[in-house]
Amino acid sequence: MSLTQILAKKTVFVQALFKSLRQMQIIIFTRYPMPGKVKTRLIPAIGPKKASRLQKLMTEHIVEQAMEFCNKQNKSKLSISVYGTGGNIKDFKAWLGPEVDYQLQPQGELGFRMGMIFRNACKFKKKPVVLIGSDLPGLTPEIFQQAFEALEKNDLVLGPSTDGGYYLIGMKVFYPELFQNIEWGTKNVYKKTIDVVEKVGLEFKELPVLHDIDRAEDLEILRTHPKWEKIFSTVPLLSIIIPALNEEKMLASTLKRVYHAQSIDVIVVDGGSRDNTYAIARQSGARVLKKTGGRSAQQNEGAAQAKGELLLFLHADTLLPNGYDQMIRTALASPKIVGGAFRFKTDDHGKKLKIVELFVNLRSSWLRLPYGDQGLFMEKRVFNEIGGFAPVSIMEDFDLVLRLRRRGRLVLLNHAAITSARRWQEHGVLRTSIINQMMILGFFAGLPSTKLREIYKVNKTSRPKL
Repeated sequence: MSLTQILAKKTVFVQALFKSLRQMQIIIFTRYPMPGKVKTRLIPAIGPKKASRLQKLMTEHIVEQAMEFCNKQNKSKLSISVYGTGGNIKDFKAWLGPEVDYQLQPQGELGFRMGMIFRNACKFKKKPVVLIGSDLPGLTPEIFQQAFEALEKNDLVLGPSTDGGYYLIGMKVFYPELFQNIEWGTKNVYKKTIDVVEKVGLEFKELPVLHDIDRAEDLEILRTHPKWEKIFSTVPLLSIIIPALNEEKMLASTLKRVYHAQSIDVIVVDGGSRDNTYAIARQSGARVLKKTGGRSAQQNEGAAQAKGELLLFLHADTLLPNGYDQMIRTALASPKIVGGAFRFKTDDHGKKLKIVELFVNLRSSWLRLPYGDQGLFMEKRVFNEIGGFAPVSIMEDFDLVLRLRRRGRLVLLNHAAITSARRWQEHGVLRTSIINQMMILGFFAGLPSTKLREIYKVNKTSRPKL
């Protein structure tokens, strides 16, 4: 490493340190949701996969509430840090996004870990630091508001939980006594902590009591709640979003294959078709929306109306493999997988297109750069967090995949989605492939989408296919 690089790294570190000294801080304690390793006391009631899914969704809920509170504040004065265990920082970042800071918890029992983190957080500053757990379905941004307001006039703030512990603790000055000689995980944690508070002589504020979800009987709180009842469903709902424009020849076959699945929500977004596309979509039983402005706008509209927590963006001329729904759910069950696609295949068996298929699949596998005609899938949460499809007239799938890839890992499934070869057949394999590569080069060169669209028009088609 050169001297310049070393100085640059030190500068970044010093800047981050001084920034942290000016900030209030929210610290979220959580575990990476690995089946069999989290919520173990719930496994006899709901099994390891659902217990892991519950851990995942509740952590996402806590981060979401913290971000909502942060967005209402002066962001320069508040930071959010996730302290995790059971995974590495890269996987946590892929799962929960780049908007928060990530650290690994120190080794040791719970009190030691919390004490170490508070000691370090309060060492150089007297700004409020609030630590919270990750199994609180009833948490709202208002709890954070109350906690920081309490610390303006008190030494300590505590949020008691119904099981005899506490879900939140906050302070400005580190008090090591609060983390010593406590039998963690018992129903006496809160009472023992209050005894220490009174002995030390601290002024403290108590927040509303909340339920945490640790035992089988706690699950009853979730069964009738609209946000959490999906935990008990067999599989996550998958929304399939199909943008279409004058696709009467292909759409019926695509939809027929789509419906060979369970727990799906099918949405066709018509871009102003002048043929029978709209009627075919309605007859299939799909929800049909109307949205002009190009494929990017159509897909964003479909995602906004989607009911599922998982999304699949599918071209109207592409046939999915049998069992596609289970393949997608299995892939996205891992939090470090941010999205994926199927292998590429056309319905033409000629040698030239076989060569195209080979190179497309090599590119997708090696570079993790699949495109729209391979069926792009991801969580709706992740789609929203990265900003959806950019408002461009072309290459919207390429742009989205690049942003997904910067966040985490993309997976290429072994089974192929079969797309129509009509554009290659009409305009020639070589000509179409050359224009495709010209547009990719133009994209990386920073050409605006309007200019790329002009290049594309040379091919006399609605969209290039790779």
